[in-house]
Amino acid sequence: MIPATTFGATSYQAADLQLFRDAASPAIDALLAPCGVLRLARGTVLASGVRARLYIVLSGVLEVAAEAGTADGLAQRILPGESAGEQSVLDDAANLAALTALADAEVLVIEPELVWELIDRHNGVARNLLRLLSFRIRAASALLRRRQKLEEFYRQLSLNDALTGLYNRAWLNDMLGKLVARATQDGTALSLVMIDLDHFKRFNDTHGHIAGDGALCAAAATVRAALRPTDYAVRYGGEEMMAILPNTPHDLALLVAGRLCHRMRAAIVFDDMRVPLPHITGSFGVATLSPGQDERALIAAADAALYRAKQSGRDRVEA
Repeated sequence: MIPATTFGATSYQAADLQLFRDAASPAIDALLAPCGVLRLARGTVLASGVRARLYIVLSGVLEVAAEAGTADGLAQRILPGESAGEQSVLDDAANLAALTALADAEVLVIEPELVWELIDRHNGVARNLLRLLSFRIRAASALLRRRQKLEEFYRQLSLNDALTGLYNRAWLNDMLGKLVARATQDGTALSLVMIDLDHFKRFNDTHGHIAGDGALCAAAATVRAALRPTDYAVRYGGEEMMAILPNTPHDLALLVAGRLCHRMRAAIVFDDMRVPLPHITGSFGVATLSPGQDERALIAAADAALYRAKQSGRDRVEA
């Protein structure tokens, strides 16, 4: 793109530009006078991958394209007096981001050789450049922290069941093996309680799926409230849930399951009981990690106990 004019032929002043603020002098004006000024119509793109240059916006607004694949997709806007391309000049690399004129703009173009001459001959320019780069680093660090927080937020969302708030199967697949390995290494007990809400399909068919969702949430809240902070409540799938009890021997796990069974029976599905709804009950199967067992064997043992509880009449605990 051919410059439309030179900086010396315009009415702009170096003192109005961030890079030369409090550092402008006749010597700097003389160095900048022959530099080209581009006139960009709205929508014009300065292509990426070209030779390193420093661009300073004299009027209008430029947008630096957002980095591909970033979490927020936010582009940076360059306002009058601000610049782009400093890092490319300093490390002698091509400008990697495309610049787009969001409005008709005039842009001062400074070749890298002149940038280095300005830095070498004028301490004020060097100080301003350091301040500008420091600000950019701080802004980039803040953006990185924001992205990390967003990633952690979405990671947590992916590990929790949207309806009940309990951990989901993805969390279980990732964590149960680790809990088994830790219990085996430390020689501590690890127990598991499988829970199945009794006749839940009949409940849904009779009262509707909205009421069924309410019953699931009530059951989940009951399980969560009855556990210790060190225990884990998981929605295994459908109306099946699971309580994982670290450092819990078998006899204590049976007591926990009995407490869960009693509290489930007493749980209120809805505060508004104008439409009578049955209380929910659950069947519970308890298993404790045995030497040589892995997580699959532990789940299978708890599932077998759950099957016996259902075969024996439901609303009970089996081991």
